[in-house]
Amino acid sequence: MPLVERPIGIFDSGFGGLTVARALFDLMPAEDYVYVGDTGRYPYGSKPLDEVRRYATELAHSLIDDFGAKAIVVACNTATAAGLEGLRAEIDVPVIDVVVPGASALVSATRSGRVGVIGTVGTVSSGAYVHAVGAAGARAEVDIDLTSAACPGFVEFVERGQTTGDEVTVLAERLLAPVRAAGVDTLLLGCTHYPFLARTIGEVMGPEVVLVSSADETAFAAMDRLGALGLLRDASGVGTRRFWSSGDVDTFRELGSGLLGVDLDRVDHWPGR
Repeated sequence: MPLVERPIGIFDSGFGGLTVARALFDLMPAEDYVYVGDTGRYPYGSKPLDEVRRYATELAHSLIDDFGAKAIVVACNTATAAGLEGLRAEIDVPVIDVVVPGASALVSATRSGRVGVIGTVGTVSSGAYVHAVGAAGARAEVDIDLTSAACPGFVEFVERGQTTGDEVTVLAERLLAPVRAAGVDTLLLGCTHYPFLARTIGEVMGPEVVLVSSADETAFAAMDRLGALGLLRDASGVGTRRFWSSGDVDTFRELGSGLLGVDLDRVDHWPGR
């Protein structure tokens, strides 16, 4: 099969990457996609980064070797923060991450330069966003004052399909206190699960704070990269979309359909490597 006709591979620890997948589907509908949600091993955020790096390598190689992916979209902030340079060095297809596009969008959106990033413990402790936001600020010649906060528990709520309610609000009020106290005017949802909690996060932060999701920016980055390499399909219409889960496929189908907003007619079990 010609490289341009091959699918785009997407992976995440679970359901969060569906926010990125939806943005990709909307922006490049003619492409074929294969999505693997590693629900059998989630959450990634509390795991050692070297372990997450090993999972990311397994998933990327599977998408290439088993499904013929022409590009890999790492739709997981923790996996990106664990370090992708080694992965990029050992595979020969483009690897698009969510951190750099999100950081650029955050810097572009701020009015005061006081910005915040929330993410998993692993993402925040890695310092990946400190570096990426600093680099984006330097390119834009904007003075940036960044406040970061880890939000353990958010991913678990999303993975249970619980995105609103008193429990979520109470946790959000406690975890978001540092970024609220810092007076940020823009907040990056530095985990692909968090857009599913945007309503609650927005209510806690207040209407004056702009919430930034990296999903759309990542989709545009993928389109630009594939276009530059001549790997975008010219065909019209809608391509195929296949979903795989390393955990319970029925749960993935049910929750994934609700979160994505479209029926996932077929979800198969990804057995790992």
